[in-house]
Amino acid sequence: MKKLIYSLFALSLVSCSKDYLYKNDPTRLSSEGFYKNATEMNQALVGSYSQLQDVISDQWLLNEMIADNTTVDFNPGDRGFAYRHEGYEYWTITSNNSVNTAMYNRYYNAVYNVNSGLMRLAGSATVPDADKAPIEGQFRFLRAYYYFQLVQYYGDLILVLEPFSDPSKAYEFNRVPAAEVYTQIEADLSAAVEKLPLTFGASQAGRITKGAALGLLGKVYLTQKKYPQAITALNQVTGYSLNADYADNFDPALKNGPESLFEVQYDGSSTLGEWSGFIYVFGPRESGGAVTGFPQSNPSGWNIPTKDIIAAYEPGDLRKEASVGLDYTRPVTNEVVPYIRKYAHPHAVYGRSNDNWPVLRYADVLLMLAEAINEESGPGTDAYTALNLVRQRAGLAPLAGLDKAGFRAAVLKERRVELAFENWRWFDLKRTNTSEELATILNAHGAAERANPTVSRQGIPFSATDYVFSGYEALYPIPADELLINKNLTQNPGY
Repeated sequence: MKKLIYSLFALSLVSCSKDYLYKNDPTRLSSEGFYKNATEMNQALVGSYSQLQDVISDQWLLNEMIADNTTVDFNPGDRGFAYRHEGYEYWTITSNNSVNTAMYNRYYNAVYNVNSGLMRLAGSATVPDADKAPIEGQFRFLRAYYYFQLVQYYGDLILVLEPFSDPSKAYEFNRVPAAEVYTQIEADLSAAVEKLPLTFGASQAGRITKGAALGLLGKVYLTQKKYPQAITALNQVTGYSLNADYADNFDPALKNGPESLFEVQYDGSSTLGEWSGFIYVFGPRESGGAVTGFPQSNPSGWNIPTKDIIAAYEPGDLRKEASVGLDYTRPVTNEVVPYIRKYAHPHAVYGRSNDNWPVLRYADVLLMLAEAINEESGPGTDAYTALNLVRQRAGLAPLAGLDKAGFRAAVLKERRVELAFENWRWFDLKRTNTSEELATILNAHGAAERANPTVSRQGIPFSATDYVFSGYEALYPIPADELLINKNLTQNPGY
């Protein structure tokens, strides 16, 4: 995915209804002059893939640090990020939070470009039908993925399914009920399942496939408690297997392996900005090269594994060492500061790590299937088989003899450690708890952090509002800027 392609594709944001749009200048590329054939449509599609990187760059704040999996390596000497990033950790997000605003805009910008690609594809008389189907399937998966995230963040949404030539129309939309958004997500993914191939060639490794669409569709059904539909979709995810070694899922040398349904692609060798750099964000402050391998580095100390998640690993769980680093001791406080090891791998160039970001893995599919079967008919043989495949790969004994409630708790605990730091914890908590239950869980976690922080605050006390969670905060606020420019929008209750 090249940034150059993305910059060309971004021209679709410009109104194409005006005759003067670079019409007589052959050195300028307009959306009217692009999308002429399958090659250019694929380039536009690659541009949409590129926007996944923009979303993933801060998604951990909204999906992991907001919950009980991660915390901050508190920096008493630099409070510049306190309002933006720490708002997620301490549940003090407001409608003016700049991260919230930026993420809202990134998602909708990505949706707009997908809509543009779909419109051009549908209207093309020069792209062969055989090429259209997989391109459309990938676009529709991307739109479904973005809306699936957005609807869980904000509830009722502006639902846009086509581009518009008049920018003023963007300020006239109303939010539609979340149920309507889910209906569209299901429609997009069902279409993607029909149009996508089981695999792409080696030169297109990392593309969205039928298995990815079925896996996400199963997750969408599970989120809505449509258990029979979830079971049907998830049982169709075939051709995948668990890696023998859990750590292989995150090894940059083994990208897009047998367990991967879909992962966001990065290239540490690229000179065009396609590298990742998660460990520079997630590494402990003041650790220098102890974690990154480059002594000139200054990791930011965000998304630090909590004592709570570390304690959630059973004795002998092989996933713990692959997921959590416990080998850095801060000299000033003489404390072990944990960090996420999943994205900490050697790389050749400072700042340019090569780690992909996992979105859907077969282990996730197995755990979703186990959960859906249990919720539909209790913990039968198929549910235990799916759950225990994941446990046994982790070096743990298989489970047996649980009732429905006990099996449910076991699956959710398994999901927490298996998928730790992969941006699903917040959604798992939300879909399996009422807002009141969620508040109880998080406030208990907050009380534990206040009493015994994962990382020393070096004498700086908490504020009175830190770690106080109310049920309404299960949804994020609509950004204040959006309310100003579109008077039709309403704010989520409580903000």
